Amino acid sequence: MVPDADGGPPPAHQCCSAVVQEIAAPVSTVWSVVRRFDNPQAYKHFVKSCHVIVGDGDVGSLREVRVISGLPAAVSRERLDVLDEDRHVIGFSMVGGDHRLFNYRSITTLHPHPHRAGTVVVESYVVDVPPGNTSDDTRLFVDTILRCNLQSLAKFSQTLASPPSLHSS
Repeated sequence: MVPDADGGPPPAHQCCSAVVQEIAAPVSTVWSVVRRFDNPQAYKHFVKSCHVIVGDGDVGSLREVRVISGLPAAVSRERLDVLDEDRHVIGFSMVGGDHRLFNYRSITTLHPHPHRAGTVVVESYVVDVPPGNTSDDTRLFVDTILRCNLQSLAKFSQTLASPPSLHSS
């Protein structure tokens, strides 16, 4: 989870959760995709386009993400808060846009699978509960998007990690 600054649970007007995905690909392969703050659309199918508007992809960089039509938003501006290449940790905050996910902060960590070859990805977040919604509604909405993103990441990473097919003539 993404706790508040003192390490405790989020305040009552916020909710938090985490989504876990196992991926049959090495951490290095999955990390090569996840760490690209400038290219979330590689695996996030709800993202139409992304442009870094401040910075060069290092901590503090800002990106503008355009989402596909049909979602209750068109644009999100996001800041890269954490990028730890050694520990395979990336985190960002939504700092603007026309969505309802205020004070959204996310941390994604990659871990070697403890029992077989592959990677365990954990994406956790904290976000304000929008007026008129419950914590459960908000968690369901965000968890569903994250689950779709991580399943897509798994397919994309596994394809990257697959050896090229041998074709006989």
